[in-house]
Amino acid sequence: MPVHTIITEKMVFGGDCIAKIDGKTVFIPFALPGETLEIEITRQNRDYDCARIVNIVTPSPHRVTPFCKYYGICGGCSLQHADSEYQKELRVQMLKSAFEREGITVSQIETVSASPTAYRSRFQFTGGGLKMKMSDKIVSLTECPCATNEINHYLKEVPIEKRPRGRVHVFGSDAICSIPEGFDRLIIAHEVSKAKPAAPKKEKRMQNGRPLPKQKQVKKQWTAGSLDPRNACTVMLCGKPVTFDVQGFFQSNLDVLQKAIPVVCEGLSGKHVLDMYAGCGTFSTFLAERFDMVTLVEHNRDALIYAEQNLANKMHESYGVSGGVWAENHAQSCIERNGLFDAVVIDPPRSGMEKEVCDWLCKHCIPKVRSISCDAATHARDIARLIKAGYRLEKLFLLDFYPQTAHIESLAYLSRDAE
Repeated sequence: MPVHTIITEKMVFGGDCIAKIDGKTVFIPFALPGETLEIEITRQNRDYDCARIVNIVTPSPHRVTPFCKYYGICGGCSLQHADSEYQKELRVQMLKSAFEREGITVSQIETVSASPTAYRSRFQFTGGGLKMKMSDKIVSLTECPCATNEINHYLKEVPIEKRPRGRVHVFGSDAICSIPEGFDRLIIAHEVSKAKPAAPKKEKRMQNGRPLPKQKQVKKQWTAGSLDPRNACTVMLCGKPVTFDVQGFFQSNLDVLQKAIPVVCEGLSGKHVLDMYAGCGTFSTFLAERFDMVTLVEHNRDALIYAEQNLANKMHESYGVSGGVWAENHAQSCIERNGLFDAVVIDPPRSGMEKEVCDWLCKHCIPKVRSISCDAATHARDIARLIKAGYRLEKLFLLDFYPQTAHIESLAYLSRDAE
């Protein structure tokens, strides 16, 4: 293949930089904006091409030598070739671009961050290691500079042949308080049973850990799954214990999470708050100190069981249904029973808010909304809809959970006047 000399433009989602060859866009991994590179096309498509760097003619002043011996082989990090401060600038620029594409002007983005290394407490190992980039082959790593000390102790002391086979979730942190002092603060999750799910049963809508009267129960909406108490983990966050299932989702950067929780909750108080896509109730645990009643909506059965545990003795009501089902079938009765919402904290999956949830928010004059997202594009899309409906975007934050990568999580403050 011929070698082309190009000058890179901006960085895009995923961490590649783009350039143009005869007007056609080319995506180049491991490049930085403004670099002069010699590249070779590796894959051609109708609308774009992909390339690899053959030679760096003029490097960016922010280019550094990657500090991990597995960099470029392991499928984890993608930005170790840039200094840490510049990485944050790049993630801010990508977040800003996502909002600008939706017609939203953002004058300032605040960053919530912590250490760029030794931060990751949650891993998913396959065959005892991590998958290679763009491959199912396994990297037999013995250390990871981005991992916590507890994870690295495990990688150093346990040879790969003695690690569990298959796909295994591991969580290790000095914040774990469910393991006695003197023990390794690490939990290796046991595999969830693959048994066929039981036939649907009636779901019990809960209030303060107790089922509501039978006539108010609704059909089961749980996702399939099972709990293994050996996979339970309790960590101390901002002085409060929060329990979750290591097999399920939980943030892997606890230092940034502890900084983000007060930012999410800042300025929120009142009688009634909605925690949409509540997970194991991490935010609800702290919102319960600020509101008389917390309503949690979470479709995942296992997560909601832990949310009930985390909200014990706190005034709350939980719904084991999807956000869309709640908005269409339960929102009105919830308001009639517990009063109007003073605020909403919403943390949807990567696909963004369900249409029914966004429609519901657009129609209701909830004074304050805190929207968290792990996908800048869907976040900008959803915020644009809310702005069109009358909300104001007051602040936008980059929640820098994943240094050394192009992954972006963000938090938006929105407000709306009562009608």
